[in-house]
Amino acid sequence: MSFQQFTGTDRYLVTPELRDAVNVAIALEKPLLIRGEPGTGKTVLAEAVAENLVMQLLTWNVKSTSKAQEGLYVYDTVQRLNDARFGDKDISDIGLYIKYGPMGRALLAEQRVVLLIDEIDKADMEFPNDLLHELDRMSFSVHETNEHHTAKHRPVVIITSNNEKELPDAFLRRCVFHYISFPDRDTMADIVRVHHPDVEDELLKQVLLRFYWLRDLPEIRKRPSTSELIDWIAALRRGGVSTEAIESELPFLGVLMKRENDLQVTLQAHRRGRVN
Repeated sequence: MSFQQFTGTDRYLVTPELRDAVNVAIALEKPLLIRGEPGTGKTVLAEAVAENLVMQLLTWNVKSTSKAQEGLYVYDTVQRLNDARFGDKDISDIGLYIKYGPMGRALLAEQRVVLLIDEIDKADMEFPNDLLHELDRMSFSVHETNEHHTAKHRPVVIITSNNEKELPDAFLRRCVFHYISFPDRDTMADIVRVHHPDVEDELLKQVLLRFYWLRDLPEIRKRPSTSELIDWIAALRRGGVSTEAIESELPFLGVLMKRENDLQVTLQAHRRGRVN
């Protein structure tokens, strides 16, 4: 059976391993669970898949208070009470007060979509298990209206996790898993050139030297990510900073380091000449 295959985009460089993981998940019609440290492109992956496969992207940003039911639908009782109170609307049709969430809209879509469930590990431990039925059967019921909906097209489901807490085994068994490793210097240079295609070779060399030196400092609590590197290069170029200044001064360090202690540790290490 043929299926659409993800190949990456002009702005998202994909490794063969990640490309294969996406395509296996699509072929098996299983959710793809993506882990990796912040800044490795987990969330942007869903955008790239949607762009490459020409599908709509629906995003569910999970919070610590999120409940699985909210992803399907919520019954807006407050709005119905307000309408009843003023007496200027017909409140007999409960369906008018059913508000579908990202997962509900994905299952109701007329065309196949990409559903991103972002940072699932922020929610409580029961959250992933509460999704199992709908993820398996691709259907759900609206109890208030006695309606049952079954997806016409199984969405491409991408789930991200920062590994803040362990996910249940029953949930993991239903997913295809891939860990996105942090890019090495050569891969990072390719990523930078996607965002800064005319970056000077010497500037890129010095920036990457400093960037990986910073990430390797053992005392750093929050290591700078890819997106922060790209922002740092933009700041350096707009500020007209020379490569010599990057080596001697570490300008615009606040673009990379977001904790006061990390800034202090970095400056102290720089003064001591601890460079790769």
